[in-house]
Amino acid sequence: MVAIAPTDTEIIVIGSGIGGLTCAAMLARYGFEVVVCESHSIAGGAAHGFERDGFTFDSGPSLYSGLSYSPSANPLRQVLDAIGEKLPCITYDTWGCCLPEGDFDTSVGASQFGEVLAQLRGAEAVAEWRQLQRIMEPYAKASTALPPLALRFDLGSVFTLGQFAPAFLQSAGDAIALAGPFSKIMDKNVKDPFVRNWLNLLCFLLSGLPADGTIAAEVAFMFADWYRPNAVLDYPIGGSAALVNALVRGLERHGGQLLLNSHVAEVLVENNRAAGVRLRSGKIIRSHKAVVSNASVWDTLKLLPETSVPQRFRQQRQATPECDSFMHLHLGIDAAGVRSDLACHYIFVKDWEMGVSAPQNVVLVSIPSLLDPHLAPPGKQVIHAYTPGNEPYDLWQKHARTSEEYKLQKQARAEVIWEALERIIPDIRSRCEVTLVGTPLTHERFLRRHRGSYGPGIRAGSGLFPGPRTPLAGLFCCGDSTFPGIGLPAVAASGAIAANTIAPVHKHLEMLRDIGLKN
Repeated sequence: MVAIAPTDTEIIVIGSGIGGLTCAAMLARYGFEVVVCESHSIAGGAAHGFERDGFTFDSGPSLYSGLSYSPSANPLRQVLDAIGEKLPCITYDTWGCCLPEGDFDTSVGASQFGEVLAQLRGAEAVAEWRQLQRIMEPYAKASTALPPLALRFDLGSVFTLGQFAPAFLQSAGDAIALAGPFSKIMDKNVKDPFVRNWLNLLCFLLSGLPADGTIAAEVAFMFADWYRPNAVLDYPIGGSAALVNALVRGLERHGGQLLLNSHVAEVLVENNRAAGVRLRSGKIIRSHKAVVSNASVWDTLKLLPETSVPQRFRQQRQATPECDSFMHLHLGIDAAGVRSDLACHYIFVKDWEMGVSAPQNVVLVSIPSLLDPHLAPPGKQVIHAYTPGNEPYDLWQKHARTSEEYKLQKQARAEVIWEALERIIPDIRSRCEVTLVGTPLTHERFLRRHRGSYGPGIRAGSGLFPGPRTPLAGLFCCGDSTFPGIGLPAVAASGAIAANTIAPVHKHLEMLRDIGLKN
């Protein structure tokens, strides 16, 4: 059944990425009348799923944790708890590495990586890693002292954060260090070159930047989640589409509405206040209370009338540094005779000397049908391999998507991904039944992402993420442009924080009690 766009509502959310969906679902849970306007025919933004010839693909995220249990420090799990949605997951703990040092498997948890280090680097590196784990313990505690779902950007935060103040004050000294780059902690405590490379790689996967640009809080949170006893990784049954569907169910069950194929062309401004949106179709939807943009910082500016916000604000936001984009391979393969010891995930690094953020140097590979066989036909596997935020848009912007030059460049720039895949399945090219190549232009077109960007590249110590508020009354923002960290936990936190800021304090406190974050 096709949803009919209303002519007015209380709150409009622009975009159904995970940040927008979490914001909208939380607002609906708080009792607001909410409409989400999504340009695409599929909800989920960069995290949507899609099908081709019987294979179900994840478009973006492939590595999940903190979703399979409650209470969890993962803001996304907390949002699902708040809106009353289940997300069945398969758990596992091992992933593969194809590094310059060789191919090996490693696991999350407190001890296994030390065994890897013992084989690769010896006892001194193991001792250094163990010492780093001990050093990170108070930082990990400090990083979770203030739950993101308790945050709001108004004076009500005195009440919602007050109960956590004693725990935070105990960790206040460590919390100060968390605001700076992780490299300050790493440089002081880690000398082994492989361990340093490994930590830079993890930082890049967390934020799109190496250790000297990644805020230490993100790494501390990762240590708390990955390198603790009995840690596991999660994969939602049904893939990322299952996660999106859970958020949409929560939104609709609480009375919210999702409008697909509803491209917002402009934010309406009346009496110096965001008052609704105009769709590309010409239809106008008015909002009585707020408009929340889940578009990127650059794309949000394009929706605002020129004089609606101060020129200095526009210039500052427009100058937000950006991470590079992606190359993707989505493959459906014949798995007959494939090695039986495949891992669900692999990380490939070509050359440490190039740096982890260098173009064509890092590739991630996901084979989720090993965990959830329903994602592929019997005897087949589904593969998503990609270069994570290291593909320059400038190499692509001059090409027309229908040109022969574009086709040839797709083949050439995807070659490093094939190289990574051949380390895992040597005859992979001959097994392909579905082959889809995505580029920065794919990101730009289908995800409505400015220059196909992975998101803001704000370096720790050189700038702050702005949070949900804007100078225009009634206009709020959420998504990866507002909260540090590129990934599902960060954007879920951003959506919840925007919703909390709009909601009355008493309803916010009630939500915290309901999910066990307040006595």
